[in-house]
Amino acid sequence: MKIKTDSDYKQIKPSVVTIGTFDGVHIGHQKIIKRLITIAKEQDLQALVLTFFPHPRTVVQNDSNIKLINTIDEKAKQLEVMGVNHLVVKKFTKAFSRLTALEYVRDILVNKLKVKHIIVGYDHHFGRNRAANIEDLREYGDFYGFEVTEIKSQEIDDVAVSSTKIRNALNQGNIQLANKFLGYNYSLSGLVTKGKGIGSTINFPTANIYIKESYKLIPRHGVYLAKSFINESEFFGMINIGNNPTVSDNDKHIHIEIHFFNFKHDLYGKKIDVELLDYIRSEIKFSSIDSLKEQLEKDKKNANQRIDLILKM
Repeated sequence: MKIKTDSDYKQIKPSVVTIGTFDGVHIGHQKIIKRLITIAKEQDLQALVLTFFPHPRTVVQNDSNIKLINTIDEKAKQLEVMGVNHLVVKKFTKAFSRLTALEYVRDILVNKLKVKHIIVGYDHHFGRNRAANIEDLREYGDFYGFEVTEIKSQEIDDVAVSSTKIRNALNQGNIQLANKFLGYNYSLSGLVTKGKGIGSTINFPTANIYIKESYKLIPRHGVYLAKSFINESEFFGMINIGNNPTVSDNDKHIHIEIHFFNFKHDLYGKKIDVELLDYIRSEIKFSSIDSLKEQLEKDKKNANQRIDLILKM
């Protein structure tokens, strides 16, 4: 599956479309995506997800503080696994937000996405000032020749999951609850870069992960149990998220560093995906490097005990 942007609508054939930000592609979203895939197969259509970036709130409400659960690439990965054919990322601008309902349906959905079927929630609104609703969409469907499937409120409410609840869980360090709501493990994806090398001096070498997407939500500072697949092999480790107060006084930069167990190879310059499994402890400023090392030994023992439980499940 390829990510398509405003200038790339080639290869899109008659499609069934669902529309939304789908931040997290959580278990509630997955119900909609499964419906999308089913209809696509039944009607011999392409399964297409239309999403928007940047998040509409950052444009319409000038809310620059919102952090997202997924990067675009992470969202695409989850949708591809489920069987979606196309992820179309529409650039959300003030000009786009001012399109009338007719312009949006005719120019985007019909002419560019070749829509034959649309799946949306019961409270879906669209067009300038979000003035049009699902009944308007049905009328456009009658005129332009596409069907509309409504996701009823009960279906959505039964899941009782929202992207906001997941963000709150991550901000509290409740990674297990976040993973339960997501239906998969929350991940951090980035490039391994060189750090200060202090970990190597105390037998806890780390891979420093640089995440280029500034909008990516970074969970609560602390130490987490994590795992990653490297060269198709699974490796566990513990990851520290925070400001490294023991070795970096007044450092406001967020550092993300993972120490892998039983892994000795060089990862510099490589992109890795790290899945967070459990929260171990909060970030602490220690009185000395020796005290830090002593605590890391305890963290490692704690982490390995949790790994044993995971592997027995």
